[in-house]
Amino acid sequence: MAKTKVIVVGASHGGHQSILELLHRYDNLDITMFEAGDFVSFMSCGMELFLENSVTNVSDVRNFEPKLFTDQGVHVLNNHEVTKINADAKTVTVKDTKSGDTSDYSYDKLILSSGVTPNSIPVPGADLDNVFLMRGYDWATSIKAKLEDPSVKNITVIGAGYIGIEAAEASRKAGKNVTLIDMIDRPLGLYLDEDMTNILTKHLEDNGVKLVMSAQIKSYEGTNGKVTSVKTADGEYDSDLVIQAAGVKPNTKWLQGTVDLDDHGFIKNDEYLRTNLPDVYALGDATLAYSVPAQGRMPIALATVARREARYVTEHIFEKQPSVPFKGVVGSSALSVFDYHFAASGLNTTTAKRAGVKVDTTFYQDTLRPSYVPTNKNNPDVYASLVFDPQTHKILGGAVLSTYDISAQGNVIALAVQNGLRLEDLAEADFFFQPGFDRQWSLLNLTAQHALGDAQF
Repeated sequence: MAKTKVIVVGASHGGHQSILELLHRYDNLDITMFEAGDFVSFMSCGMELFLENSVTNVSDVRNFEPKLFTDQGVHVLNNHEVTKINADAKTVTVKDTKSGDTSDYSYDKLILSSGVTPNSIPVPGADLDNVFLMRGYDWATSIKAKLEDPSVKNITVIGAGYIGIEAAEASRKAGKNVTLIDMIDRPLGLYLDEDMTNILTKHLEDNGVKLVMSAQIKSYEGTNGKVTSVKTADGEYDSDLVIQAAGVKPNTKWLQGTVDLDDHGFIKNDEYLRTNLPDVYALGDATLAYSVPAQGRMPIALATVARREARYVTEHIFEKQPSVPFKGVVGSSALSVFDYHFAASGLNTTTAKRAGVKVDTTFYQDTLRPSYVPTNKNNPDVYASLVFDPQTHKILGGAVLSTYDISAQGNVIALAVQNGLRLEDLAEADFFFQPGFDRQWSLLNLTAQHALGDAQF
C-alpha cells in the first residue's frame, strides 16, 4: 500500500508540532520537512538566555534535533527552500541553497508553517557592518560575540517590544551602554497598558537603559563601512552595534499569485485553517490567528498559537470536511524586565482598539501577602489589570506584574477569557489561601472585586 505523502514547510514550532502529531496519530505516512536555514529549529525566544550564559550551549536552544524524526523515517532537509507550490500537479519546487539545484517533490497534504522574517529598518546605512537582527541561530552567535567584545561599548536597540527589551537587558548585563529606540510612546506599549508600562519605564531607566521613545529614525551613520551612530529626527546616538528588533513580516513573498494573501502578506485561511488550494493548510505566524476575545482574526505571533493550530490541523487533515472549526486562541505571553516579571493574556486597550472591540479596564495594586507580613520579608507589591466588556462584564484580557514571579496567574486570566468568565465569576472564584503564599482573597479575586466597585478587603 502506497504511503500518503505529507510535506511540512518550516521547522519551527508549527512544523515541529505537526510532525509530532502526525507520527502519533497515523501510520503509513511519508513525511518530509523542508527548512531553508542551516540550523534546524533554533528557538529565537531562547536567545536572551543564551546571550546571558543561562543555557548549556547555543546548539541546544532548539525545539528538536533532526535525528529525533529521521530515526522515525521522517525526511528532514535543511538548506532546502521551498520556492513554489504547483497546485495542479500537487508538487512543490524546492531549491537546495548549498548547490543551487532545484527539484520537485509531490505531496498529498501540504502544511505551511513558513513563519516570519524580522524587519530591517529601510533607512540609509542599514547595510553597514554591525547592524544586526535579533532572530535566528546565526544572529544569536554574532550578537554574543559582540557582547563579549570589549571594543563594543555602545549598543543601540531598535524596537521596544519583547525582543528589543530582551536585547537591551542582555546588553546591559554585559556591561554595555544601551539606548533603546522606538517610534511608539512607551516601551512594551503594544503589550501592556500604561499603568504597568509606567512602572517598567522607570525600572528600565533605573537599570541604565536610555529610552528614546516617539522617535523617527533617519539613518544609520558609519565610517569605513561600520556603523557609528543612529540618527533620529531629534538627536544622534553613538552606536558600535545596532540590534534591530522592530517587528516581523510574514515569510510569504514566494506564495504571491498562488496562495491567497491579505494586504500585509498574511496567508488567508478559513475556519479549518485551509488555504484556497486543495489539501494545503497554513498555520503559525504567517497567518492571522482567530482571537477568542476579539472574535476575529489578528496577528498573534506566539509559539503557543502555532502549536495549537498544528494540533488542530493534523487531527482533521484527513477528514473530507473537518468535524469542527478551530476554536481559536487567547494569546498569552510573559517576560522578565530586569527585576520585574509580567504575564499578559488576551486583549489590552491597544489591541482592543485595533480590533474594534469596546472595552473597560481596571488596575489594582496590593501586596503579595497579608499586610502583617513586612515588605522585607518577601511581601512585595503586586499589580494586576483586567480588560472586560463594559456591558456583559465578560473578561477579555489582563496582566499581572511584580518583582515576585506571579506570572502563572496570567494563565488564570487566559482560562477566564477562553471560558467566557465574567468579572462576577472571577471575583468569587475559589482559590487557595495561605499567608506564606498570598492573601485571603487571591490577587485576581481582588482585582475583579475592584472592577465591580466592591468594598476593598
